[in-house]
Amino acid sequence: MTAERTRENLPRILIIDDELAIRRFLHTILSSEAFTLHEAENGHAGLAASATFRPDVILLDLGLPDLDGITVIKRIREWSQVPIIVLSVREREDDKVAALDAGADDYLSKPFGVGELLARIRAALRRSLQEIPEPLFISNDLQVDLTSRRVTVGGIEIALTPTEYDILRLLVVHAGKVLIHRQILKQVWGSAYLEQPHVLRVNISNLRRKLESDPSRPQHIITEPGVGYRLRCAAPAGVPNGA
Repeated sequence: MTAERTRENLPRILIIDDELAIRRFLHTILSSEAFTLHEAENGHAGLAASATFRPDVILLDLGLPDLDGITVIKRIREWSQVPIIVLSVREREDDKVAALDAGADDYLSKPFGVGELLARIRAALRRSLQEIPEPLFISNDLQVDLTSRRVTVGGIEIALTPTEYDILRLLVVHAGKVLIHRQILKQVWGSAYLEQPHVLRVNISNLRRKLESDPSRPQHIITEPGVGYRLRCAAPAGVPNGA
């Protein structure tokens, strides 16, 4: 039981490469480190795994048989900021620039040194960890525990649907910032829902009924007319601002 729990908590690395020899090589060197691994042999499989496996780092080859690696990067960046390290035989500067401009975080040309690859992965993980929000968000009487997925208002636990929680979590991660409608739709439902803002409005309305003392005059989820929504950051109930 302890070993399984430890394995589940290890950083997850997704390898997207069509060359079996490269995947075996990477699996050999990375499995001896403190990582959990998943492999995909083409772009479509890699995109699916990036959603289901939820990696902490992606190692991506650009020369895939079905999708160009640049396309894979762009599609992942539509909904995720997971660190992407490109591993490619393409050494031209314009290829590197194109990958980085598309959203890759790093670029290593094949062949590469094992030590350098491991160092790049550790650096990507450090940057990613620095962007993780505080696990407990508190504003007025609202508390959201991102670790336990527990939401309370005035000390009373609130039951949310998975979709409602995903919206609230996204707002918490970007608390105080305006999220445009399309950004929320893309992150929560995917690109197929970009032209269906009514889906978002219905769920925001349901969230307000559960979180707000007066849903018609919301104090937590604020509407930015014609733009999107913002989660207000305020001092906990009973604590004056600036305390």
